[in-house]
Amino acid sequence: MKSVIISRNESGYARSLIEASLDPLVTISTEGKITDMNEATIRITGKTRIELIGTNFFEYFTEPAKATEVYEAVFDKGFVADYPLTIRDHKLTDVLFNGSVYKDELGQVLGAVVVARDITEQKRIEKEFIEAKVFAELATEIAEEAKSKAESATRIAVDAVKAKQQFLSNMSHEIRTPMNAIIGFTKVVLKTELSAKQKEYLMAIKMSGDALIVLINDILDLAKVDAGKMSFEETPFKMALSISAMLHLFEQKIQEKNLVLVKEYDNRIPTVLVGDAVRLHQIILNLVSNAVKFTSSGTITVSVSLLTEEEDKVTIQFSVTDTGIGIPDNKIEKIFENFQQASSGTSRLYGGTGLGLAIVKQLVEAQGGIIRVVSAVDKGSTFSFELSFLKTKSAAEDDPIILEVDKRIKDIKVLVVEDMALNQLLMKTLLDDFGFERDIASNGKIAIEKMATEKYDIILMDLQMPEMNGFEATEYIRNQLHLSIPIIALTADVTTVDLAKCRAVGMNDYIAKPVDEKLLYSKIISLVNKPAAERINEKTPDTKTPVNWKCTNLMYLSKRTKSDPALMMEMISLYLEQTPPLINVMKTSLETKDWDGLHAAVHKMIPSFSIMGISAEFEQIAIHVKEFAARQEPLETISNMVTQLENVCNQACAELTEVLNDIKMGIHEK
Repeated sequence: MKSVIISRNESGYARSLIEASLDPLVTISTEGKITDMNEATIRITGKTRIELIGTNFFEYFTEPAKATEVYEAVFDKGFVADYPLTIRDHKLTDVLFNGSVYKDELGQVLGAVVVARDITEQKRIEKEFIEAKVFAELATEIAEEAKSKAESATRIAVDAVKAKQQFLSNMSHEIRTPMNAIIGFTKVVLKTELSAKQKEYLMAIKMSGDALIVLINDILDLAKVDAGKMSFEETPFKMALSISAMLHLFEQKIQEKNLVLVKEYDNRIPTVLVGDAVRLHQIILNLVSNAVKFTSSGTITVSVSLLTEEEDKVTIQFSVTDTGIGIPDNKIEKIFENFQQASSGTSRLYGGTGLGLAIVKQLVEAQGGIIRVVSAVDKGSTFSFELSFLKTKSAAEDDPIILEVDKRIKDIKVLVVEDMALNQLLMKTLLDDFGFERDIASNGKIAIEKMATEKYDIILMDLQMPEMNGFEATEYIRNQLHLSIPIIALTADVTTVDLAKCRAVGMNDYIAKPVDEKLLYSKIISLVNKPAAERINEKTPDTKTPVNWKCTNLMYLSKRTKSDPALMMEMISLYLEQTPPLINVMKTSLETKDWDGLHAAVHKMIPSFSIMGISAEFEQIAIHVKEFAARQEPLETISNMVTQLENVCNQACAELTEVLNDIKMGIHEK
């Protein structure tokens, strides 16, 4: 009788221990079957005790294979600690599992006890803390900007400026199309037999056209920067070669004006840096162009010097000094404003619109740099700016090799996809001059129809067309026709086109209008002669991680945490904890066409891109995936982008794990 009482007491005591846990707790057999559980488990699964007993442990998780690993690890090692899983309940509860085996009096393993610690609230609080901090900083910046604007202009003036910018942008695009044709055909005619007078007239037309294109580009850049839509590439490039190549553009003009060009370059600057070489060219071109324009005698000095060097980045100062007309003291503060010049007579005497310096200032500041000017009337000016660039061990992207046209190469058939009749005629003329066979399609739909009956070696694809644009046509060719034929995008404005989207849909390269015939010829020859396997890999460059390419940049995180190791470790650990499950949910949701799940998973990823310094290009891809998921687009439309997000997030996790270990080592050594 006494033993029965003890047994009941022991049973009640065991039950009270099980129910004492507020987290889900289950006991499982060596076969992974549930043998007992507490009320917390019943609540979270929504099943009764009878329904749960005898079922498989792994059935209640989003990743059954990983859940199986949990109980196998318990019986293999005798315990498991802090194993992340997600319970398949109405809200997908994130938990950390801890478990250990229990034995009989003879030491034989009877089963295991596992406890799931619910970390949903912890994750929510941590996520809200991060988002609140980021949004608070953004709100502060926005508030400061709004205050500055409110002090400098009335609401009517701001609206008027916006209306002006929109008008200029629209007009620029309308002007560009006929200008491309004018410049293109002028180049074609200049290559024919001409009298000296005819050539002089045509050169005047070409120079005027080139000047108009520069003006249009300035207006478009200005409108884009002001609208906050300017994006910056992060690619390896050779700074010294890049600067030298750019300054060659001014040699003829400098010789014509009997000026002296001096280049000073600091050899301590690393050979290859990561940044936006195109935007750097744009800034220096504007400054050197101004220096040449406003200097009638003397010297123009372009100086590039290393200011600071850290483990992962360098800060470089660029300066352009001239011995020109200078700027009055009372005009220096306004010289960087839109449509401003040193005096009312400057435009009449020297030309220009006063847009160049406004664009330079905004391009520099948008990259976190600063720009200064020192000037004296009749003595000259010095414009200097500072920019930071990441260091890298990667090789720089090679500049395209410009080939001379070889009329003996005739076995190339080109499909030109272009809706404007003038541009069609221009492309026909250029390709005929190359000796290539060509065919014309007025939009993407017609191009696809032609490809069903004709075989082409390469496609020149305009982006903006009726019925089916260049992006849609390329995506169809890659995903539906499964063709690796090289495709070159034809864009009227390389500064505003979404180059990331061009790469994402599978375009191999791009060329800006008005088309440089030698560059076009070189790109065609290069891509047609390239092995198909290489072209396929180029088709979606973001789906594979380039060697030595880093996808994270912790400059922002370091700045916001004031380089506090503990806080940085906490933020990085949070990312490493939350990202792998989100990747799995994203992939599973895509496979099962769970659009809401896909939308939610990608939505949770997006804030971490800026925090961990992952390129804005991938953030835009994530936004596109969200939009496609909301519209329930076909799988082939977004599968490539999901793969890109998976790859970049996995690489980010690998990089951040190394960073986390380095920080821990640093703290330990101290």
